[in-house]
Amino acid sequence: MWQWFQFIRPKTLTASVVPFFAGACLAQAKGADINIGLLLSAITAALFIQIGSNLVNDAADFDKGADDEKRLGPRRAIQQGVATSRQVYAAAFASFVLALISSIPIIAHGGWVIAFIVIVSIIAACAYTAGPYPLAYCGLGDLFVLIFFGWVATAAGYWIQSGKVDMSSFVLGTQIGLLCMVLIAINNLRDIAGDERVGKRTLAVRFGKTFARFEITLALYLPFILSLYWLLQGNLYAATFPWGVFFAAIILVRKVWSQEPSQAYNQFLGLAALLHLTFGILIGIGFHLE
Repeated sequence: MWQWFQFIRPKTLTASVVPFFAGACLAQAKGADINIGLLLSAITAALFIQIGSNLVNDAADFDKGADDEKRLGPRRAIQQGVATSRQVYAAAFASFVLALISSIPIIAHGGWVIAFIVIVSIIAACAYTAGPYPLAYCGLGDLFVLIFFGWVATAAGYWIQSGKVDMSSFVLGTQIGLLCMVLIAINNLRDIAGDERVGKRTLAVRFGKTFARFEITLALYLPFILSLYWLLQGNLYAATFPWGVFFAAIILVRKVWSQEPSQAYNQFLGLAALLHLTFGILIGIGFHLE
């Protein structure tokens, strides 16, 4: 059981929590009353979708030969002989079913719009590495993360609580999504050699290590620059609190530029996940204090 817990990649699951938390805090700052039950429903559904996506990713990558003995990242369930590809796909299916069940309260509240978002999110989670045209193998994985873990999740979290979507939710979604995109960008830079060997055409493979490093740098720094928007909106706390983790972003950029892809990137991935989580918490607190 403990091995299976590791295989769902618990360190990265905060990617599903942060956008809904931050979106709800933004809604509260704009006068909405937070419905904790709806917030928990949204977060739980998002967590199960991400877990399902991670499991599909493991099975699909193994079947395509991307997860072999030369893999630099943490070893997965099928690699270690803990489960078969069929069992991992079955676990992913069960996770998606749980996501649908968990989303019943927000679907009842939001109607067909939320139902559509949940269904599309599940389809996209599968299409990330599975199907005839897997997104990650076509270099679209980074954009997928920005869209679904940034714009869609944050706007949905904001809309569920406030009943509207506006420019502020888009800016917040961009900040959250870019920091989440750092996770996949670091992952792709770490695995560049193995991905190229099996024809996984990530952005790192398509454009090289230097491009990948610039992508990570931009995705780390731009969310802090976008904090100027909140200052112009009069949200002083939301504009300044996230800068408390800017030094961590500097450290991460330096490490990525100074070290070649290796197992050390697994530590960078953990640091990026912690940065994403802390940034989301700080900006959420900033909104709450307005």
